[in-house]
Amino acid sequence: MVTVDVKLHQEKAQQDLPKPRLVIGGEDVTKASGGVHEHRNPATGLVQARIPLAGAEEVDRAVVAARRAFEVWGAMRPADRRRLLTRFGQLIRENIPRFAAICPLENGIGIGGWAETVGPHVADWTDYYAGWADKIEGMVGAAYSPHENVEYTVAEPYGVVGHIITWNSPALSLAMKIPPALAAGNTVVIKPAETTPFSALLFADLAREAGIPDGVVNVVTGLGDAGAALVKHPGVDKISFTGGPVTARKIMADAALGLKPVVFELGGKSANLLFADADLESVVPYCAAFAMSNSGQGCALPTRLLVERPVYDEVVERVAGVVSQLPVGDPLDPTTYVGPLIDGVARDRVEKVIENATKDGSGRLMCGGERIVSDGFFVTPTVFADVDNRSALAQREVFGPVLAITPFDTEDEGVALANDSEYGLSAYVQSRDLARVNRLVPRLNAGTVYVNPGPNPITSPATPFGGVGISGFGREGGKAGLDEFLRVKGVGVGRA
Repeated sequence: MVTVDVKLHQEKAQQDLPKPRLVIGGEDVTKASGGVHEHRNPATGLVQARIPLAGAEEVDRAVVAARRAFEVWGAMRPADRRRLLTRFGQLIRENIPRFAAICPLENGIGIGGWAETVGPHVADWTDYYAGWADKIEGMVGAAYSPHENVEYTVAEPYGVVGHIITWNSPALSLAMKIPPALAAGNTVVIKPAETTPFSALLFADLAREAGIPDGVVNVVTGLGDAGAALVKHPGVDKISFTGGPVTARKIMADAALGLKPVVFELGGKSANLLFADADLESVVPYCAAFAMSNSGQGCALPTRLLVERPVYDEVVERVAGVVSQLPVGDPLDPTTYVGPLIDGVARDRVEKVIENATKDGSGRLMCGGERIVSDGFFVTPTVFADVDNRSALAQREVFGPVLAITPFDTEDEGVALANDSEYGLSAYVQSRDLARVNRLVPRLNAGTVYVNPGPNPITSPATPFGGVGISGFGREGGKAGLDEFLRVKGVGVGRA
């Protein structure tokens, strides 16, 4: 048994949370038809806020408000949208400490690690897409008879876009979705998870302070029925969703009723190929610790470590040594690396995964697997070696601090193991052989490949991010992320 005490830093933390409410057309709504959710602090298990939940009534009001605001925002001069979004980005940058303070209370992200990077990322993504607002262009096509007519295209916003935001890093999810949608001229209705409403509320507050018109950004925290109402609403023109494949299938079915386009950023079971020529001194700590960041609650985290046989035993021992020493505890303590999971359901589910893998021999338990005694929702960082790549441990997304290590003998075998998954969000390569890297990148079945990466792969808003397979489709980041929120109209003009 391991004991975690979180009393030291939690006592004065409540003041950092925005007031629980919905934001509809610039109005703060504190009572809603969907009931109330008691939000529990992931580190203490104690109720820290009562969240009003949107029902179909509030979703409808938000969509109507967004539709009305689109008449103003969509018709605004692009340079004016750029100016407002630039101010929005400045305000986010000024409030980086507030984003960092909210994260541990909202879903347990550690203040000394991932949480500190959230605010800068949100500001960077907003700044990046603010710059795109007045650079959206069409093109002139080749006419059948250039002396007779002219053909050209116009890139236009969809109108109202519904955004269903993930709970594991809600502020980052907001940054990847909302600024490009706004830069393209759309208005938005955001549905955060009931477990993580606070980042979206701060986001909406800062948008209002920046001068973005009321109704352009609306927040309707709710359960699945609120999400379904948003997807089915005839006033919503497109849906952007980050979450899991099971929910995505339901959203796709609901969107199909209105033939509504969707963009999905879904889960992952990302393989991390470590070759014998890699710099083990720097690579091993990275591979061990990064898989445990945000308590393993990250879709793109490298949760399958595939190691070339000549260095396999050494890497396994080193990784287990690093992981077993990672500080676990209060996410408000700057020395903590692994905080709690989002809630008791997640904790129980991850503990069951560890228990099953230990019992059925899916892998050899190297460290972790102990029950943490705490009122919060903690799980011990855990490493399994010799993992069967066809086992549930290797094939299913755990979404907790659990790393599976598997050996391979040849480059072809390593690629085959990496691609032996329904998921295809990210892949990682650790090697100093650039010829090998160039061979591997096109062979790996993933939307993004990170080679000898730094501490966080989602750092640049200029780089498209997204998956293949059951990891989804569409892209967030770069011009591709902007294009998701534009549709092209063709125009032909004949000679009068």
